[in-house]
Amino acid sequence: MTEIASCPAWLDRFRAQAPRLPVPPPFRPAPDARAAAVLILFGDGPDGPDVLLTERAATLNKHAGQPAFPGGRIDPEDDGPVAAALREAWEEAGVEPSGVDVLCTLPELYLSRSLHRVTPVAGWWREPSQIAPGHPGEVATVARVPIDELVDPANRLTVRHPSGLKLGPAFRVGGMLVWGFTAALLGQVLAAGGWERPWDADHVEDLPQDVLDLASRG
Repeated sequence: MTEIASCPAWLDRFRAQAPRLPVPPPFRPAPDARAAAVLILFGDGPDGPDVLLTERAATLNKHAGQPAFPGGRIDPEDDGPVAAALREAWEEAGVEPSGVDVLCTLPELYLSRSLHRVTPVAGWWREPSQIAPGHPGEVATVARVPIDELVDPANRLTVRHPSGLKLGPAFRVGGMLVWGFTAALLGQVLAAGGWERPWDADHVEDLPQDVLDLASRG
């Protein structure tokens, strides 16, 4: 791991807290799950501190149309989750690995819908590169989302299935509805960094039908 001389002070609390985040029982990895990694990439953008999100293409069979952190399965040729997360961010969004300093890795989380155990890798975008969807058939959008937007209580809600089952926290940012695994992890990230602001978890909305239709594919 590279020594981080340029990492800003606003990331100090996150770096200290993130490796020790608790893993709720539903997210504790199954031993036979496939290994994967995602990159939580912090930057200093035109609108202040931000984090990189992608939106998966609506044509995919799994996780279609869902906002996510760049990431995917750890390939045999990858040197572990850090290398996999950086590779995926390059392939999906054009993030130059040489411009990223790795901050830490977070505890593994279980993604039950795809049977993966996911290692979140946090990075500081020391030298930002031009970003764009790297695989148009896989990635529809790449966006730097300001942390100020993520923590704005007006952009936070709880989503539920029309059956009445609550599906967890969500964010409305950058023209995207971020929900599911990514929203749950984002919530932990914001709390670990000390950026979270009080919000109304009792503001509940049904998941839109178009999002439900895409999610039903798997």
